[in-house]
Amino acid sequence: MTGAATDPGGDRSLDGRVAVVTGATGTLGGVVAERLAAAGARLVLAGRDRARLEAVAAGLELGDDRRIAVVGDLDAAGTAEIARASEAAFGRLDIVVHLVGGYAGGSPIAETEPSELETMLGQHVWTTFLLARATAPALQRSGRGRFTAVTSPFGANPPGGNAAYAAAKAAQESLVRSLAQESRGSGATANVIRVRTIDNARERLTAPSAKNARWTTPEEIASTIVWLSGPDTDQVTGTVIPLFGGPVPG
Repeated sequence: MTGAATDPGGDRSLDGRVAVVTGATGTLGGVVAERLAAAGARLVLAGRDRARLEAVAAGLELGDDRRIAVVGDLDAAGTAEIARASEAAFGRLDIVVHLVGGYAGGSPIAETEPSELETMLGQHVWTTFLLARATAPALQRSGRGRFTAVTSPFGANPPGGNAAYAAAKAAQESLVRSLAQESRGSGATANVIRVRTIDNARERLTAPSAKNARWTTPEEIASTIVWLSGPDTDQVTGTVIPLFGGPVPG
């Protein structure tokens, strides 16, 4: 972390708003948390490791009045606790950024174990459903609630050997876009950012190649999330924003 969250000269478009970041201890989660804090948001950092969550918060140089950590799984109890803790600490919940996921694949359907599909549905679909279910009422009460999830172009255009992952990502997108429709009229929005590969090592910038030409850096994703979370996107809802440099061949 750079400490940019305390820079008074930065973008303050999210002053006073409360943002949940799931997967906050990952590389992307840390960058997103930093950018949201820099824009003035108070943070609810969600993950399964308290020490790592506290380390993220310490790196942001946020006071106790601007951040809390919620430790647990994204099951029914864990997502309910995120909503409860946000309301208890800050009296509101305005932004949800869902960054938890994973990948399993590489085999044709005939060789794919059912457990692989179960795992992918659990990581992408069930976490999204339960998080949206727990937080949608608060987002809709906010008057300008924002729900953003990061998905993959494979959900819309699946290549061979990735059926379980692609199916889960397609279902995840459908959940978010359904939430967008259900939130119309409340001021809340829900959107999807599609990323092919998250370039945590910034290889596309430091060692460009044909392989990494369509990878996306955490900073690019975080900047898009901050924009979607801000005051100028009231009419942006139910959308899919591609951040991977072009179509993915089938």
